[in-house]
Amino acid sequence: MSELRDLYQEVILDHNRHPRNFGSLEEASHEADGFNPLCGDKIHVHLLVDGDRITDIRFEGSGCAISTASASVMTELLKGKTLEEAKALFHTFHDLVTGKTDGDLATLGKLAVFAGVSEFPVRVKCATLCWHTTQAALDKSADAVSTE
Repeated sequence: MSELRDLYQEVILDHNRHPRNFGSLEEASHEADGFNPLCGDKIHVHLLVDGDRITDIRFEGSGCAISTASASVMTELLKGKTLEEAKALFHTFHDLVTGKTDGDLATLGKLAVFAGVSEFPVRVKCATLCWHTTQAALDKSADAVSTE
C-alpha cells in the first residue's frame, strides 16, 4: 500500500507542478469563480459546452497542491463528457474524498489518486472546490462558490 500511496502522491505533485488545461478559454460558454477562504485557493473555471457535451474546459487561479492537482485531473476527465457523465463523476469524486466509497480504487482511474484526501477532512474542501465551481458554471450560477 505504501508504494501505491507514493505513486498517488507523485501524480498529485506532477499535476500541481504542470497543471493540464491551465489558462483562459476565450470562447467559453459557461464560467464560474470559486474560493476556499480556509486555504486561500482561488479558481476560475471556463467551459465550452456544445449541446449536452463539454467540448473544452480550462481553469485559472492559484491554490495548494491538492486544489491545483484536482482541477488539473478534473479538466482532463471532463473534456468530451456529457453533462450527465460529468455529474456522475462529480458524485464519484465527492464520495471518494469524503470516504463514502467502498469501491475498488482500480475502477476509479485517475480519480483514485485522491483517495487519501478523506484522511484529512480540511483537504476535502481543497479537492472539491474545482468540482463545485464547475457545477456552478454548468448551472450558470452568478454567485461565486465558497467552501465556507
